[in-house]
Amino acid sequence: MTMEIVAEALKLMAFAGLAIAAILVVLIWKKNRTTKLTYLKFVAQVVSMAAVFYLFTYTVRPLLLLAVILIASVVLGRFFCGWICPFGLYMDIITLIRKALKIRYRILPDKLNKFLHNFRYILLGFFLILVLIFALIEPPSSLNLFMLMALLFAGHFEHLGIMLSPVVPLIVPWEGPLEIGGLYFSYPYIQEVIKYSGKNFATIIALTFLGLTVVGSFFVRRVWCRFCPTGISVAAINRFKGFKWAPMLHIEKNETKCTKCGICKRVCPVQVTEVYEQKGGKIMTSMCMLCTRCVEMCPYEDCLKVNFGKKTVFSSRNWLEPSEIE
Repeated sequence: MTMEIVAEALKLMAFAGLAIAAILVVLIWKKNRTTKLTYLKFVAQVVSMAAVFYLFTYTVRPLLLLAVILIASVVLGRFFCGWICPFGLYMDIITLIRKALKIRYRILPDKLNKFLHNFRYILLGFFLILVLIFALIEPPSSLNLFMLMALLFAGHFEHLGIMLSPVVPLIVPWEGPLEIGGLYFSYPYIQEVIKYSGKNFATIIALTFLGLTVVGSFFVRRVWCRFCPTGISVAAINRFKGFKWAPMLHIEKNETKCTKCGICKRVCPVQVTEVYEQKGGKIMTSMCMLCTRCVEMCPYEDCLKVNFGKKTVFSSRNWLEPSEIE
């Protein structure tokens, strides 16, 4: 038992060492101030995906994992979506391929984009209503059974399993839909698509879903993030009095330094317009994934800031002119 604990500790230390080394490489090697943070985000996403795979090698209670994601959003907003979510990483890689091919992305109409954002709340409500209906039709025989089903997303709660689908890594530590050389491969939502499609059409529908999401992500940046129910931000409660502090991690704008150049609006992968339109102060929209691309690309010193509470974590810099140390 002691040797197993030591072995696991050594694995974690090696993993943490590689992650830190990757971060240092980006900080030292990458001089371009308009892409350094983007590269750091890619490192964070890859490390997060590896961490998720490692986490799934243990017996994980799905409800607890989902609760951590949702509750954390009260403090961190949609930081999970921008920096951690594996599905987000896949879409960002597809975007890199599109850029390498020099193909222009498509812009969704603002009304459609905001409808998709609000539609995520409808999707979440739909799954919660399903749970309630099944619980009323066939109540659990005991409270303990009810709690166990909730923790494991079993029985009445199995439909909530779709909420964790974006977290599924490409290589999974269980029997996935595709096996190559002893490794099992999966893709977000594929196992749910197969489960609900039935045996006759499962493969066809799964491949169709895979093709649509890949092609959609190729032409529309972060297309799935615009209506993903897992990306729902509990931080939307900041609209109520007494919750103006939520989320603590947020973007803040200094209107006096803004020239309305529109760069922040153009570079946002999910077409958030509030950073451009708002006169100043805390950006309250729950559409923002806190990818911080707008802050990184803003060419005006301290016009945009990433704040945690009242402390500035990162701020925009004038990248139009070389800094004194370069």
